[in-house]
Amino acid sequence: MKIVMAIIKPFKLEEVRDALTGIGVHGLTVTEVKGYGRQKGHTEIYRGAEYAVSFLPKLKIEVAVATEQVAKVIDAISTSAKTGQIGDGKIFVYAIDQAVRIRTGETDVDAL
Repeated sequence: MKIVMAIIKPFKLEEVRDALTGIGVHGLTVTEVKGYGRQKGHTEIYRGAEYAVSFLPKLKIEVAVATEQVAKVIDAISTSAKTGQIGDGKIFVYAIDQAVRIRTGETDVDAL
């Protein structure tokens, strides 16, 4: 089992969700986050004054899937979140040691 975690631009959420639903992934967690990568933020003008935006608004999506699904999930997120512009985001994959569905007591892949 794996967690696929992606940082994406906020306006791409619906496209990513639709792509994941299309490949059979029906549960995900979304968190509003702020951060920066190589772009190091940018400057904006507000009421005539220029100021630096150091941390850009992003969304963090986390999806728990069976190991066999990881490649399809990465492809779905990559394709649907891509704009071709700087700041499209990143995808990280890490292992899950154990999963338990609280309501039923199901474990591991059955709990996903």
